Amino acid sequence: MNTNEESKIIYTHPELLLVADTVAREKGIDREEVLEAMEQAIQKAGRSKYGHEHDIRAEIDRSSGEIKLARYVEVVEEIENEATQVTLNVAQGKNANAIIGEYIVDPLPPIDFGRIAAQTAKQVIVQKVREAERKRQFAEYIDRIGEVVNGVIKRVEFGNVIVDLGNRAEGIIRRDECIPREHFNNGDRVRSYIFDVREEQRGPQIFLSRSHPQFMSKLFTQEVPEIYDGVIEIKSVARDPGSRAKIAVISSDTSIDPVGACVGMRGSRVQAVVAELQGEKIDIINWSDQPANFIVNALAPAEVTKVVLDEEQNRIEVVVPDEQLSLAIGRRGQNVRLASQLTGWDIDILTEAEESDRRNEEFKTRSQLFIDSLDVDEVIAQLLVTEGFSTIEEVAFVPIEELSKIEGFDEGLASELHNRGRQFLENKEVELAEVRKKAGVSDEIANVQGMTGEMLVSLGDNGIKSLDDLGDLANDELIEIVGKDNLSEKLANEIIMSARAHWFEDEVVSQETFKDT
Repeated sequence: MNTNEESKIIYTHPELLLVADTVAREKGIDREEVLEAMEQAIQKAGRSKYGHEHDIRAEIDRSSGEIKLARYVEVVEEIENEATQVTLNVAQGKNANAIIGEYIVDPLPPIDFGRIAAQTAKQVIVQKVREAERKRQFAEYIDRIGEVVNGVIKRVEFGNVIVDLGNRAEGIIRRDECIPREHFNNGDRVRSYIFDVREEQRGPQIFLSRSHPQFMSKLFTQEVPEIYDGVIEIKSVARDPGSRAKIAVISSDTSIDPVGACVGMRGSRVQAVVAELQGEKIDIINWSDQPANFIVNALAPAEVTKVVLDEEQNRIEVVVPDEQLSLAIGRRGQNVRLASQLTGWDIDILTEAEESDRRNEEFKTRSQLFIDSLDVDEVIAQLLVTEGFSTIEEVAFVPIEELSKIEGFDEGLASELHNRGRQFLENKEVELAEVRKKAGVSDEIANVQGMTGEMLVSLGDNGIKSLDDLGDLANDELIEIVGKDNLSEKLANEIIMSARAHWFEDEVVSQETFKDT
């Protein structure tokens, strides 16, 4: 920058430095940011007087408070804007050493701040100070996400609670983050959980919650020294805010009972948390790495007689006594819903009578399947079901030795059942292949690993006939077409990615061709 023509008109305002120091101290922001805001305000006033099209800049000396106001004109080869640019010939008339890219500085006379100009300058300064204040607030709280903070309620707006956190910081507890039926008054002290901090242009930046599951977890950490010290670990939390909650804990020290430690002497520790959460009932349970045991614990106080795990579907069937059904489900399904959130498993609850009826129905259905498919009598079919066989595939592909071990079966009978099962499946695949071809499903889809004849027919019925059609599907769409019982989410993803593989092969070929050229 060429500064050969320094502004000779200088205005000294040492009081500006005093004002900047005072504002910076009161607002908790940097002095430099306040002075930059003042410079921008003076610049705006200058442009209002001399024309907005001009490049007018103000500079406040950081030690003396001197104000320098000048118009900057850029030296260019070809003029695009006459107000801010000048050719080299004209510039060299003012300064013989001027070169392209530098600026010619023209000092300007003093500005008489009128009422309007002063008001505009004030608005600019206030706005810039507010922006700096918000940046400071964001920087201070961004690393505090996950903390519990104390604050004073400033005001309540349409169910949203504005909380004064001190040091000129404000947070907001939105209506959906409050505990239901909780009432606040201005001036009340409140504890809340910082779950998000976002840099916003307007409005609140610090978002607080009293209904977040981690809020309860942090409260227990404050009340139970063993959790704070790391001896007891909170593994998971599930809440129905204002009503009921479940928390799973485990102790790394076998001599310490995690549930007892969280409850405290005569329930003092848990009651302190309950009081903060407006009377929310809390079930404290032992965490277990065995899903079945964990789920049984989570369904407390209901008693469980039997569990059946389906790890592929992440589902579990729980059998309870008839009189325990309502207790296991809870009011409006609350108990089983919280247990499901706590464990991460989908839970189906059956009574012993329902489970018995369903088992009998499954027994009849599977027996009839073997009678129809393997052409055997009822006795043999029932023996197969009793031994745990549920599909023709299991009979066809299980070792003959295992079949022959069934009471009443010899090696000859086992071999015959084995052959009949395979023959049935082969005939079925041939029939399904014919149906698939008639539906127009391509052989390319049929060759995708993991696809069965039944799945191919289902795809054809839904208009999925090419690899591109299959590749365009999402996981849940494919599962919906072929049925949840026939396809897991993992396998669905693998099938879709296999169908999309040829898309990327084309890209690889084109890239290699480009490299060769």
